[in-house]
Amino acid sequence: MSCRPSALRPPPSSSWGDLIPQPPKQPSSSESGAPFSKILVRPQYKRFGQNPNNTGGRGGSANGGRILSIQDRRYQILGAVVTVGAGAYYVAHLETVPVTGRRRFIDVSLKQEEMMAKEAYKQVKRQFGHNLLPPNHPYVHYVQRVAWRIIKTAGMENLEWEFHVIDSDEKNAFVLPGGKVFVFTGILPIAKNEDGLATVLGHEIAHQLARHSAEKLSFTKIALFLGILVSLIFDPSWTMQRVMMDLGMMLPFSRKCETEADQIGLMLIAQACFDPRASVDMWARMASTERGPSFAFLNTHPASKDRIRKLEQWMPQAMETYHKSDCTTTNAWADMFNKSRLAYW
Repeated sequence: MSCRPSALRPPPSSSWGDLIPQPPKQPSSSESGAPFSKILVRPQYKRFGQNPNNTGGRGGSANGGRILSIQDRRYQILGAVVTVGAGAYYVAHLETVPVTGRRRFIDVSLKQEEMMAKEAYKQVKRQFGHNLLPPNHPYVHYVQRVAWRIIKTAGMENLEWEFHVIDSDEKNAFVLPGGKVFVFTGILPIAKNEDGLATVLGHEIAHQLARHSAEKLSFTKIALFLGILVSLIFDPSWTMQRVMMDLGMMLPFSRKCETEADQIGLMLIAQACFDPRASVDMWARMASTERGPSFAFLNTHPASKDRIRKLEQWMPQAMETYHKSDCTTTNAWADMFNKSRLAYW
């Protein structure tokens, strides 16, 4: 709670959305024993068949083979072409996120996303298969009943949804692209009731609606490209590239997606006639179970207190949606149907 779950921490390491290819480490000038003066000059480029130490002859160069620099006209033209091409590609792949209206870059097709998600689904099933509750278990029915109200509100009935409950004390839940939802039994007492569980499931369904996993993979390409540029210009050892990608780009991006899923999920559960105010109570219970300091800038998810603050900001709009949905009548029928209390903590 996946744009990828601590409380609602990210999916297990097998999730394809978290696998970021890293370029091989290249030795720095200092590691190779080069004099300090050589660190300050541009890399030497060698033409085909040219000896960089030979400055004479027809194909020679007076600068010892360093034929490209920032002042080189060809270098400037190449940079301009690459910049314009990359900019056009970026603009051509912009789209709008539902509910929030945020503009974002995404160049992963639905078919590509589906293919990668199938493999991730197999990996998760292998990892947790021995702890999966049977499909006819009351907890599974409980999760399905709450989730389907939100799915219909989101207009996503066409996906092949599957809901799995994992028998584990972990306070967690996550979704894989294509509608594969996993809920750990450890989070059910934190959710406490249907409204609290709707907060959890609304967040996960929001990830699917916003296609955050595909967006994360698309964003990783941009981060990797920028990281390579930085490493080529400033730091051939890739140290700066890794720090920039992790602390400066990937972690803030992940927290942004999680916050957006909270906002979309809140509006979905309000429209589905779950009490949105229960989301604040649920996250307060979650915060009470957390131990130790929380360094938000080092985490993929916002701190619980920050999530509560954001939910309270969005609450007036959520309550307006809740009242417009004629939820008083809907919930009266739901209470009659659920008198058996199939799941209770």
